[in-house]
Amino acid sequence: MSIDNTQTAAVLEAGSSDERKTDVLKTAGLLVVACALGLVANWVATGTSPLIALPGMVILGLCSIVGVILTRLMPFYLPSVAWISLVAIIVTIPGVPGAAYVVEQVTKLNFVAMASPILAYGGLALTSNEFQIARSSGWKIVIVAICVMFGTYMGSVVIADLTLRLGW
Repeated sequence: MSIDNTQTAAVLEAGSSDERKTDVLKTAGLLVVACALGLVANWVATGTSPLIALPGMVILGLCSIVGVILTRLMPFYLPSVAWISLVAIIVTIPGVPGAAYVVEQVTKLNFVAMASPILAYGGLALTSNEFQIARSSGWKIVIVAICVMFGTYMGSVVIADLTLRLGW
């Protein structure tokens, strides 16, 4: 059971994408879909009307778009998640104009409820390269992968739940 050069090249190619070449409009479109799904998940989990939670979701979406744009424009590379986090941190710093409003609106969103479907999709999404690697790895890897995914998901749920109960 050895991995040939084609599989190695596929793995290396899959992990070497440059986020600075991301299509911002396509990402914005996908983000609108993710925000809509997040509003529905928040509604189902907490009973908060999507219209009440919409301003907070718009703020999160704008922070994300600004972060993606910064990833593209900055002369040095940081992953988009770092830029998005930085923008979100800046807009919630006490003393920054509008920070109190941002915090008030975003607190209407339940992040665990919104993240669970997205993380589940991300954990189950497979590319054609991953299917090729899985076919050559054998059936035992499927059992290991299922156990790892289940264990990781359950561990994340427990940690998130405990952290949120502590009020951090």
